[in-house]
Amino acid sequence: MLSRTADHLFWMARYMERAENTARMLDVTMKALLLPQTDESALRSQRAVLAISELGEVFAGRYDAVTADNVLRFMVADPGNPSSILSSLRAARENARAVRGALTTESWETINHTWLDFNRQIDEGMLAVDPDSVFEWVKLRSHLSRGVTLGTALKDEAFYFTQLGTFLERADNTARILDVRFADGAPASRASSGAPLDDFYYWTSILSSVSGLETYRQVYRDVLVPERVAELLILNPSMPRSLLASLDHVCENLAMLRTDNSRDCEREAGRLRAELLYAEIRPILSRGLHLYLTEFLGRIAILGNKISAAFLLPLTV
Repeated sequence: MLSRTADHLFWMARYMERAENTARMLDVTMKALLLPQTDESALRSQRAVLAISELGEVFAGRYDAVTADNVLRFMVADPGNPSSILSSLRAARENARAVRGALTTESWETINHTWLDFNRQIDEGMLAVDPDSVFEWVKLRSHLSRGVTLGTALKDEAFYFTQLGTFLERADNTARILDVRFADGAPASRASSGAPLDDFYYWTSILSSVSGLETYRQVYRDVLVPERVAELLILNPSMPRSLLASLDHVCENLAMLRTDNSRDCEREAGRLRAELLYAEIRPILSRGLHLYLTEFLGRIAILGNKISAAFLLPLTV
């Protein structure tokens, strides 16, 4: 496959996944704002969203103050934010259009209609009226896009590059969603035997945002404990959005795309997967979850660069 085609497919999938996970992260933040808290705590949460998305400087150049409304607009519908949901859906659609011939009709129409319908909702003011419904809609459209790909696409190189982009982006974004909790310095292990009331509601919302609340109850059959939530979302291979499950899929798809030039990125992915596979949650928490997730995000960025060097066009995003 031409590297240009592979590049468009890879980034098309990454941007669709990024739009979904930005919606999930904002869903966590918006729900957390409903909990009793000080103004300083609420402000810290908004700053954490910008910090873990590495968008603080971009935001400061476009808005005068960090407020819930400004952060929401910036992260959802601001065309000047390259990682907003608007920008992500636009980039997914443009990448899909560039390789229209490599996609099934259903896949192209799903992505194209998602872009058009999202703009309609923003123009009609749905973000101000009911942001939760916008987040749910974005998640459902991303689910639909993946389902259409799985149900209609030939299992060839185009399919594997699409899957590779999806799961690499998912690993990155699950780490960022988890880091919303810890970027403001909240202790990771203050509730080893049971969650205080504020933690209970927070972790309920974060599990719901990654479609993991029912999974948690099936696995642990106990009250919500932050340590176990972190374990589920980092180390459980059966949890679809966990870091380990995402790396499992990254390694599987790299194996299907193997070339003489891909050994380096396969080794990098394999090392990261092995570290997750044999890790335990207590040592991770004792080090500090924020530090662990920051290092993980750095490793994912390195892996993405290696994949780009092995298969794709020079990295420009």
